[in-house]
Amino acid sequence: MTLLIHMLACAFGLGSWVAVNGLWVELPLIVNTLPEGWDLPSYLTVIIQLANLGPLLVTLMYKLCPGRLKERIAIYSILAIGIVSCILLALFWDKTTTVAGASHSTAFFIITFFLSLVDCTSSVTFLPFMMQLPAKYITTYFIGEGLSGFIPGIVALGQSVGIAKCVNSSQTAGNQTGGDTWSLHTEYLPPNFSTEVFFFLLAAMMCISLAAFFALNRLSRTFTLSSENLVQDTVASVSSGLENPGAGTDGEGVKCQGEGATQSKLLLAGPKHSVYQLTFIYFMVVWVNGATNGVLPSVQTYSCKPYGNLAYHLSAALASVANPLACTIAMFFKNRSLVFLGMLTALGTGFGSYNMAMAAMSPCPLLQGSVVGEMIIVLSWLFFTGTLSYVKVMVGVILRDQSHSALVWCGAAAQIGSLVGSLTMFPLVNIYKLFKSGNFCSTTCPS
Repeated sequence: MTLLIHMLACAFGLGSWVAVNGLWVELPLIVNTLPEGWDLPSYLTVIIQLANLGPLLVTLMYKLCPGRLKERIAIYSILAIGIVSCILLALFWDKTTTVAGASHSTAFFIITFFLSLVDCTSSVTFLPFMMQLPAKYITTYFIGEGLSGFIPGIVALGQSVGIAKCVNSSQTAGNQTGGDTWSLHTEYLPPNFSTEVFFFLLAAMMCISLAAFFALNRLSRTFTLSSENLVQDTVASVSSGLENPGAGTDGEGVKCQGEGATQSKLLLAGPKHSVYQLTFIYFMVVWVNGATNGVLPSVQTYSCKPYGNLAYHLSAALASVANPLACTIAMFFKNRSLVFLGMLTALGTGFGSYNMAMAAMSPCPLLQGSVVGEMIIVLSWLFFTGTLSYVKVMVGVILRDQSHSALVWCGAAAQIGSLVGSLTMFPLVNIYKLFKSGNFCSTTCPS
């Protein structure tokens, strides 16, 4: 039974962020089709931040109307919306409408908003439900949450998204014109399976999560009944002890028990940090989340796509895999030193700065057209995501030991950083056009 519950908890956690993670790893194929092109990631970062309205409303419900929000009904609704949205995305992701005289991916944006709403709201509904189960299953749930990024990344690697080749346009048009009209254009080889199949796979993963929740929902009631029986037995034992004070303990035993309780409280209190240290910690939270959730994802196409669709594909997929791997490493190798975390933040920022510099130089970044350049940009995105993901986990661990309110402010700081990062980059990419797109085959760069 224990193994079954661990498997169900892992499958339940799989539905937490699988949709949004799936969208990011599929972008190297999507940007070649939708009219927004290279600007598409900047739209997604803003849409995901707007979807944080969901957890905000749920949190307000918990605070203002305690007991009114039915947790199980909310989770059933969230997962059902996620499944329907994935199916609709598979059917309508490439449908466009004309807005203000230009073609836009209206259906894709609307469905993406609902998927983001589902994933963001899962953060404040799934975990409270898991608290009803014994604590040992919480870790398994987080493993499942990590797999929600790992599995789409692995599937995308097997998909071989959007490998490009250069085709001479005169050959496709026939031999009716002279050789002086020859030109190259980019043609994308079909992946191993289509985008529609990928989105249906995301829907299947959401269905697995729903089925796991249905089973856990029934099992949690069993644990609740067992807890009630345990409480009744404990009350009976305490009552018996009060009637016979000397039956099980003596004065010395009570003294040892009191000393043990005092030591436990001291151990649980954990180290307290000064105001300056807390300021530094919260600065890291804002900085790291702003970089990983807002600033850099908005320009990933400009950073990677000049090196080819393969480099972009590997950067997106491996970065998605690096995030849960870094979180897993943080579970076993914990380093709470603020100096170490500060150095790791600086290192991750260095990788992010290289990625941003290559985006600013688009469509002609350093070492374009060379295998070395492609390897460097892929590894840079991999280490950028991995190092800063580790920092995010360890900062959360530090603030959890500080106090409950410190952890709440950590969440607020993370959302502020993400929102500021995405809102800052959106006008720079879409209004001021500071980043330039190009064509893999026809763009000519100075040697």
